[in-house]
Amino acid sequence: MSDTQHVQWFPGHMAKARRAISESLKLVDAAAELIDARIPVSSRNPDLKRILGGKPRIVLLNKADMADPVRTKQWVELFAKQGTTALPIDCKTGKGVQRIFPALREILAKQIAAWERKGMTGRPIRIMIVGVPNVGKSSLINRLLRGGAGKAAVQDRPGVTRRNQWYNVGSGFELLDTPGVLWPKFEDPVVGEHLAFTGAVRDEILDTEGLSARLLELVARLYPRALPERYGVELSKEDAAQGYALLAQIAKKRGMLLSGGEVDTERAAGHVLDEYRAGKLGRITLEWAGEPLSVEVGGTDVAGLPL
Repeated sequence: MSDTQHVQWFPGHMAKARRAISESLKLVDAAAELIDARIPVSSRNPDLKRILGGKPRIVLLNKADMADPVRTKQWVELFAKQGTTALPIDCKTGKGVQRIFPALREILAKQIAAWERKGMTGRPIRIMIVGVPNVGKSSLINRLLRGGAGKAAVQDRPGVTRRNQWYNVGSGFELLDTPGVLWPKFEDPVVGEHLAFTGAVRDEILDTEGLSARLLELVARLYPRALPERYGVELSKEDAAQGYALLAQIAKKRGMLLSGGEVDTERAAGHVLDEYRAGKLGRITLEWAGEPLSVEVGGTDVAGLPL
């Protein structure tokens, strides 16, 4: 079995971002927490529950169009059992985004009624957008903005937003965009690894071959048809540690060869990670509701939903 990578990433601006979120709480009425629908546990910052305290919130499972719809439905139901409204959305296509404002008005119904009793009808509802890097916060705001003026910065790399920014998105809502925040230490190495799979951690600090091998092992176990259908590879039922073998097969199938005919597994590793992140391996959810983060692959006992 490929070794789990111990991913640690906590640059200085992360501590500053945490302070900014804490200090801005008094300015907002609720928080919208974006998570990645493919990794609903690993893409949730466990510090946010403490930081947000009793502030009302909604959870938005972004990139739902790349996640397994059956598994996403199970996550939404699990959140509901815990008393949290969760919506599957996709910021790139806009699917599900139109449900956000009505859901927030429902969550804040008592507060809105109190404002109206005080003669504050029409007061803007102020929402803080929070989440780990590269989960889609700026893309969500751009989707909600009208007219195209003052768009939030969007790039497909972690850590683009470095300071709090306010946006009037119409419909009676103002949004506060915050920098993406990770946490100082991943207690479970699988959490850091899953974040790395989706691009929330910069590839420059990772062993991409090892990471890709681990991803291939996990996908082969959870969705055994995905890799043969995409790459034409053969899975080994006997060999649980087949990640590097699969990587070599993919390199050969895609003609990624070095001089002398040796397979270029480094190039294939980057290719596999790019294809997974683009949804080209299919609608794959790596973390299933109520089950351990990783069974056999990863060996962790962490399960459930840390609310």
